Amino acid sequence: MSSKLQQFGLVATGLVAGVFLSLNFSASANKDAASALPIEELRSFADVYSAIKQGYVEQVDDKKLITHAISGMLANLDPHSAYLDADSFKDLQVSTQGEFGGLGIEVGMEDGFVKVVSPIEDTPAFRAGLKPGDLIIKIDDTPVKGLTLNDAVKKMRGKPKTQIRLTIVRKSESRSFDVSLTREKIKVQSVKSKLLDGGYGYLRVTQFQEETTPDVVKHLERLAKADKDAKGEGVKGLVLDLRNDPGGLLSGAVGVSAAFLPPQILVTSTDGRTEDAKRRYMASPEDYQRGAKDDFMKTLPAWAKTVPMIVLVNGGSASASEIVAGALQDHKRAIVMGTQTFGKGSVQTVLPLSNNAAIKLTTARYFTPSGRSIQAKGITPDIVVEETANGGSSRSRVREADLERHLTGEGEKAEPAPAKTTTKPADKKDKDKGKADDAEDSPHAPIEFASPKDYQLGQAVNLLKAWQIIKR
Repeated sequence: MSSKLQQFGLVATGLVAGVFLSLNFSASANKDAASALPIEELRSFADVYSAIKQGYVEQVDDKKLITHAISGMLANLDPHSAYLDADSFKDLQVSTQGEFGGLGIEVGMEDGFVKVVSPIEDTPAFRAGLKPGDLIIKIDDTPVKGLTLNDAVKKMRGKPKTQIRLTIVRKSESRSFDVSLTREKIKVQSVKSKLLDGGYGYLRVTQFQEETTPDVVKHLERLAKADKDAKGEGVKGLVLDLRNDPGGLLSGAVGVSAAFLPPQILVTSTDGRTEDAKRRYMASPEDYQRGAKDDFMKTLPAWAKTVPMIVLVNGGSASASEIVAGALQDHKRAIVMGTQTFGKGSVQTVLPLSNNAAIKLTTARYFTPSGRSIQAKGITPDIVVEETANGGSSRSRVREADLERHLTGEGEKAEPAPAKTTTKPADKKDKDKGKADDAEDSPHAPIEFASPKDYQLGQAVNLLKAWQIIKR
């Protein structure tokens, strides 16, 4: 028996070493330190591996054990590092191109449940009223607890026109509730625009994809044409709406920033342990074109660089959208209005593996041009405006700093995770208070962006109008 265990131990140690080697990091860390594998810890891993192979009640194949080991290593680093099997890796590649099947939710993991980071606009999840911070505790009749994020995502994806039921826990609700959705083929239109009354432009970016920057240029051209057709005197001001934008490609963030900033100016910088992670991203074609032959900024209207500008953000604005807001704020190009952003200031690098899978590994932190860290803090608006006139629901939003194992931000001390709380029925006093809460806390009341009821947009336009009066 002991010889068999020893054999299994040697095989397991070799498998683990193979996993480390297959990642092929281009790190600049000390070579001696990098080559010194933690033998005692690997021996413990091998002992556990062999014990499972020998004594677990059911036979488990090697691939499953190693996959779960890799997944566990990454999941326990921070909320954004993850193992992507072949299907998940393919889904990631497809989603950055703007088309995929499912419900339209940007998700993460928290306390073993699937957490909604942000519903994508004009998708089943958005129309059903799901909100950032919602926890999905059941998918149809399957409890989420115990599933990996990849497994949960697979269950939520499916053929278009098929039904799915999600059980949701929301901080502002006294009990869980069910939401029924119909899956769709999700084709995300990442940029939207319209000319508002008075000659003010509205530009919304819902997600940063491969085509986001050229689409922004096209929409700015359309705004100019719409103003000309309306016999206006030129676009008087612009509102860039990044609310509930969960982020996306870094090149998209650099490109959108470059559309409004002078050429060759710093947009963001990153800092990590490897030389590749220490970079400065400028408003230049080299950093936003992603291999495109022609610079799509050539047709950008000249007024885009100088027009008075407001950037709208909220607690659902994360990652790439925070980079844009921070760059425009630091360079005094725009006034940032809204509520504190999500605070995801970390860089995830996707590293392909030999089996068509990949790992998504946090490799650096983002910084604004002035050197401010975004991580676990976010972007603080120049002017705080809540989502509704009576305060909205921003108080109940979950942010990066609330997530377990989040990377600490600048000046933040690492603290133990807060004690877990359980959802309990509300007493009469709580119920009475709940009735007085804003209607937006209802599970079926998503924000109607760019509608007459959009309070934050109204305040942004009022500020632009005041700007025009001051200029005179």
